[in-house]
Amino acid sequence: MQDHESLNSTAFVALISEVRRVGKEIVAPHAADVDEKSRFPGESIDALRKLKLLSAYVPEKNGGMGLNVVQVAKICEVLGHYCGSTAMIYAMHKIQVACLVHHASGSNYAKLYLDKLASEQRLIASATTEIGIGGDLRSSICAVESNGASFDLVKKAPVISYGVDADDLMVTARRHPEAAKSDQVHVLLHKEQYSLEQISDWDALGFRGTCSAGFIVTAKGNDEQILPVPFADILSQTMHPFAHITWSALWLGIAADAVNMARKFVKNEAKRNLEMPPISAIRLGEVESVLQTMRNNISVTAAEYQSMLLKNDAEAFTNFGFGIRMNNLKVTSSQLIVDIVGKAMLICGISSYRNDSAFSLCRHLRDAYGAALMVNNDRILLHNSTLLLMHKGDE
Repeated sequence: MQDHESLNSTAFVALISEVRRVGKEIVAPHAADVDEKSRFPGESIDALRKLKLLSAYVPEKNGGMGLNVVQVAKICEVLGHYCGSTAMIYAMHKIQVACLVHHASGSNYAKLYLDKLASEQRLIASATTEIGIGGDLRSSICAVESNGASFDLVKKAPVISYGVDADDLMVTARRHPEAAKSDQVHVLLHKEQYSLEQISDWDALGFRGTCSAGFIVTAKGNDEQILPVPFADILSQTMHPFAHITWSALWLGIAADAVNMARKFVKNEAKRNLEMPPISAIRLGEVESVLQTMRNNISVTAAEYQSMLLKNDAEAFTNFGFGIRMNNLKVTSSQLIVDIVGKAMLICGISSYRNDSAFSLCRHLRDAYGAALMVNNDRILLHNSTLLLMHKGDE
């Protein structure tokens, strides 16, 4: 594991100001078109590249910014204000970067790749789910077939978000053809090493710009591209907590933007009658309270995870209580975003329901409903119920 020293507060505030500028000038103006055409937000990702944000979590010694998870989550939140798809792509990329950063110590190849990631601002996609395993990240059917120096790999992935537009791909597979489904490794592949055969399209309700089509991945690589750490450890220590924190943060950004829209609407209404606040002001107070709850949940959990990283205690991540809290964050955040956007729509009324309105919240609502389905909440709650039966309750 590798901890992170945070960028000093003044420098980080300046960075967030730049993210907001890019959000207003580039990300937001293209968001509607990205959503309408279900296309990759190339302009937005290029703008993030120019700010060197694709390597924000990479340590400074490798050419990155060396941000910590709390700071990365804040960037995801800010991007969520302007375009949910852009924010989701950034979060998914950062999850893969964190897997490499935290578990690169035993791999010289991964260390060198981090240098390349920082200098070239490479975008990483992920292929963890597989046709035939029902969304279980802890199992794989495909396997690495190695001759001792190089390997072949074929994986049928129902979803690879922005797979066509990524520079690199991280894939899970069984360690070898005779390995158990749960004996998995994490493999780093470069674009010239794999081909993608598209097997499904992406015409979804929300997060349309993530371009999460299905593909058959056919790859050849060198054994040194296989991370030496078992994927089970990478999942529990990095992928699972990092995903739930960054996803929740970007959902918070979407929710906060909906509340901002509602606030503007109430202010416009109030100007019509300065003596009597509009009835919608009561609902604004209500939704602001729910937003604060969501924000506090994310802040506490992200701070806990950052503290664990700094302590560098790998055993702490096997704590049932920690796993339950991370799962609860995802479930709660994915429910609260729907609640918050719904309340904001009630405030803005029919204007929020129209696609052609300045107060439209249609995209916010469609994106909001995707949150509970990304790693289905029912699957998470079922897993939590198992953990709770084994949990002593004092952790």
